[in-house]
Amino acid sequence: MVKLIALYKQPEDKERFDEHYFNTHAPITSKIPGLRKMEVTRIVGSPMGESEFYLLCEMYYDDHDSLQKAMRTDEGKASGRDVMKFAGDLVTLMIGEEVDE
Repeated sequence: MVKLIALYKQPEDKERFDEHYFNTHAPITSKIPGLRKMEVTRIVGSPMGESEFYLLCEMYYDDHDSLQKAMRTDEGKASGRDVMKFAGDLVTLMIGEEVDE
């Protein structure tokens, strides 16, 4: 499996962020063709105390080709435009591969 990982820094207005993320962005993203699973984790701290991060979203695809095809769909493009509009300064996007060892 391949994951597109979105890691969000702490927003200034958490209530406004959550409102948009859970009521607008996540529903757009969940409709992307080829998306196998989407897991959202709220970061509540770190072993050293508070965390600079607020939210983590892992979006699972079968392989790199499936991820690339998904990002080219209308739904994938809409999700990308939306995240840049409401959280472009907060989000870091990464691609990862699951390791079975």
